Amino acid sequence: MTSQDKADKGSILLLSQSFTRWLESTGCSLGLTTYQAGRLFLVGRRPDGSVRAHERMVEQCQGLWTDGQSIWTSSMHALWRFENELAPGETTPTGADRRFVPREGRITGRIDCHDIGMTEIDGRRTPVFVNTLFNCLATPSETHSFKPYWMPPFISALTPEDRCHLNGLAMDGTRPAYVSAVSRSDVLDGWRERRRDGGVIIDVASGEIVARGLSMPHSPRLYDGKLWVLNSGEGELGVIDPNTGAFTAVAFCPGYARGLAFIGRYAVVGLSRPRRNHTFEGLALDQRLADKDAAARCGLIIVDIDSGQTVEWLRFEHTIDELYDVAVLPGVTQAEAVGFVGDDIQRAIRVEPTPAN
Repeated sequence: MTSQDKADKGSILLLSQSFTRWLESTGCSLGLTTYQAGRLFLVGRRPDGSVRAHERMVEQCQGLWTDGQSIWTSSMHALWRFENELAPGETTPTGADRRFVPREGRITGRIDCHDIGMTEIDGRRTPVFVNTLFNCLATPSETHSFKPYWMPPFISALTPEDRCHLNGLAMDGTRPAYVSAVSRSDVLDGWRERRRDGGVIIDVASGEIVARGLSMPHSPRLYDGKLWVLNSGEGELGVIDPNTGAFTAVAFCPGYARGLAFIGRYAVVGLSRPRRNHTFEGLALDQRLADKDAAARCGLIIVDIDSGQTVEWLRFEHTIDELYDVAVLPGVTQAEAVGFVGDDIQRAIRVEPTPAN
């Protein structure tokens, strides 16, 4: 597991002129994952105003959750928890004010874990995640690969068949509120035939489908009193009225949109360059990009949710073609993560203080 600061490479990242000023004005840094290249990126700013994109290799890295002190992310066969080891006001020699160290791994097997949230069970905080292979929400198990938490009512059996391609999770505080799926298929791999208009948003509490007719929806989120979603096959960021099922587009996304986070009046949206295979062929996004004489991009766009305008952007020029998730690290200037191999993790020793008598 190796680390690099991609901004130092010069050619891989392109940024809007005021991207780092936007980071400073919002007082945050960003996290993003790419399963295609197997990396966790932490994007922040240095004291001189330049961007720093720190990376760690995490095989098939997809779901991402953070509160600025802890990070949970998924890999090909595990969930990993990283914890910040720096005290308030402490920084690393490179100026980072967060240094995330891997402290826990939960081996799940290759279940294709997507979005991750944080819930409470019996008064204890625990991850809840989208188990795409088994078409369910799940939590970690002390003795097994996972513990089933919830399954859409139209799925007739808990079986490893990826029937509906359940992928996204919207949390209402610590309560799983809504999920997204590419279809309501109940047969092996059935979602692939419904990619263009079979997408649904499901209310977890009731099991009811609150929106239909979407194109490969991803990343539902509750924010500012609204249910947001990426209608990825159409290249749209928008909101859904759970009472009527109506989808209202707020912004066009010049790429396959996946990964959504918010801070203030801004949405952070992840973009990918679609693979040229059956999964991504025939989507309306292709024609919409052609109509705008544009090519799909891989990176981030920052959207003003009041106006729908893109105000900042970050683009990967090569090597990275697909992102999965994005997250905001509030109150963080720049962050680093320690890898699983090498001197850093061997020296990552911190003693928990003993409570005073």
